[in-house]
Amino acid sequence: MQEKQSSKVITPLHHREGQGGGSFKELAQLYKLELLDRVVPFWLNKSQDTEFGGYFTCLDRDGSVYDTDKFIWLQGREVWMFSKLYNTVEPRQEWLDAAIQGAEFLKKYGHDGNLNWYFALDREGHPLVEPYNIFSYTFATIAFGQLSIALKSAGQEERAEEYASIAKRTFDIVLSKTDNPKGRWSKASPGARAMKTFDLPMILCNVALEIEPILTAQAPPSSPGGDTIALPSVNNGIEAPSGAVGGAAGSSFIDRFIDDCLHEVMDVFYRPELGLIVEALGKDGNLVDSFDGRKLNPGHAIEAMWFVMDLGKRLNRPELIKQAVDICLQEVEYGWDKEYDGVFYFMDRLGKPRHELEFDQKLWWVHLETLISLIKGYQLTGDERCLRWFERVHDYTWSHFRDPEYPEWYGYLNRQGEVLLPLKGGKWKGCFHVPRGLLNVWKILEELANRS
Repeated sequence: MQEKQSSKVITPLHHREGQGGGSFKELAQLYKLELLDRVVPFWLNKSQDTEFGGYFTCLDRDGSVYDTDKFIWLQGREVWMFSKLYNTVEPRQEWLDAAIQGAEFLKKYGHDGNLNWYFALDREGHPLVEPYNIFSYTFATIAFGQLSIALKSAGQEERAEEYASIAKRTFDIVLSKTDNPKGRWSKASPGARAMKTFDLPMILCNVALEIEPILTAQAPPSSPGGDTIALPSVNNGIEAPSGAVGGAAGSSFIDRFIDDCLHEVMDVFYRPELGLIVEALGKDGNLVDSFDGRKLNPGHAIEAMWFVMDLGKRLNRPELIKQAVDICLQEVEYGWDKEYDGVFYFMDRLGKPRHELEFDQKLWWVHLETLISLIKGYQLTGDERCLRWFERVHDYTWSHFRDPEYPEWYGYLNRQGEVLLPLKGGKWKGCFHVPRGLLNVWKILEELANRS
């Protein structure tokens, strides 16, 4: 039986004057200990497949494996997570080893030989689902990119270069697919209603900063010059450096790529007339009155706003950061369940019924991403509204998703906040949102405490 920790914000953070940053310091410690003492050991000890490689993600409440299929986007996320911990917390060999074994499984079995990444494999690595899902590619990109950085710092230059090349080449493929992400596996009928969705430009805002150190690194002298590929219309015909191209060429590309991602998120999918971000639009950028066209996903929008805040910081654009904070707050306010608390999963911009049976559920990732966005918004702007909402979301998240008896957190609650599924991982939940959320919030709170 795990000892239950108090996670309540006892002294309101927005009334912290004269406390010497104590509230921030105490909360930072709470997030740090939860991450390092409970969540990371859970995945390190329970998810690694020591026989065939890669990770089990279908884990029951106590960490026992209930299904052995492996999903590429979750494999990539776990490689990224262990690599990120190694790069930003401390260089623990067990984290690096866990990341490498997952990456080697992905390298050997995760794609068709041409870096077209499958969606699912069986335990031994035989493909189960074709490479239809572009997010298998995006998470392979950031996995191999982040691990290449870790390996370079560990002195494993040759393997670091190999993984960096996989990241860059996969990124090229992502860019070539943005106009038609599912390719020949699309279920849409020819000539059907043409739509584009928010999820891809949203995740590319994050991938941009993940891939930047790889693209801007100077290519080794012995490497041949890279070719270029023309990006589809969504990226305004920018040409992406591929292969070994780096340095100034990579910097020039990434600057233009970031501008294009920001345009899609902030000028196209954000609708000033609604004050909200929509999940899908017509290819012409207009609103569409259909199930997909009316769909709102507050969690996606809120998560995207901390990506945009990071880009605003990188670009030294305080007005962009402020806009992202304002949108984040609008989304939290709109998506918050006024009766039972928590953020809804799906909503309809016209208030019509949703077809998704899970529309009113409360999901783990939505609340973890909301915590990141709110505390980052306060860190970068000092907006007290962020702090007040952070307290409210923190209290709800820790009291509903955290399992006091077993490590890792629940993922799925009903509208009333009761646990629907006691599992800790599955086809959609893996070693990502909980540890990434705890890591980000811990580091931000620590910085806020040190300011005092």
